[in-house]
Amino acid sequence: MNKPLRAHQKIGELVENTSPRHRILAATAEVLGRSGQTKLSLSEVALQAGVSRPTPYRWFADKQELFDAFSAHQREMFDTGMSRATAGVRGIQKLDAELRFIVEYQQSYSGVRPVDIEPEVVIAQQARVIPVMRARLQKLLPGPNGALKAATGVRVAVSHYIVRSDDEDQFLAQLRHAVGISRLSHQTVTEPSNGVSGHRTTPTSSAALHHRR
Repeated sequence: MNKPLRAHQKIGELVENTSPRHRILAATAEVLGRSGQTKLSLSEVALQAGVSRPTPYRWFADKQELFDAFSAHQREMFDTGMSRATAGVRGIQKLDAELRFIVEYQQSYSGVRPVDIEPEVVIAQQARVIPVMRARLQKLLPGPNGALKAATGVRVAVSHYIVRSDDEDQFLAQLRHAVGISRLSHQTVTEPSNGVSGHRTTPTSSAALHHRR
């Protein structure tokens, strides 16, 4: 079955929520993994969530509203997980933490995924997803080539999602190469020392980043 939130659960980032609305959104992921967006139905979601058939209509007028709410919920969970994964780190370390989270999140999908059921629908949705991901990644890539690196990294991530990758290390290595981490040897970061901020130079080669994992 499809488990798109396992990456967050695995690192203890989700607080259990058993409210009917949350159960419906969680059940939507399971139904989408089986049937796809086109065949999504509120009655099947209600059955999966273990609630009465009329219950989903308390929050969602139709399946489009349900899907929109589910998409927003997924974005919120991704953003929350990303924020926690990158908390307390800066510079190249923050960039690498973001790349590692992207890999972990995508690898958390098990079994059949929406792209396996309705590839044409999911690929069309990437037109909206790619600019958002690119803009987010570019914030961590200053310099004249930042936009190009961000665009390349996002395309690598999307390609690994569309054609499932079973090699997590290669996926991460390709993302790092795309954004230029392997070509950087040092990065000045600010770290607190006895309550006082200070600067030090930290090795940030690809090998060093692997060593710190």
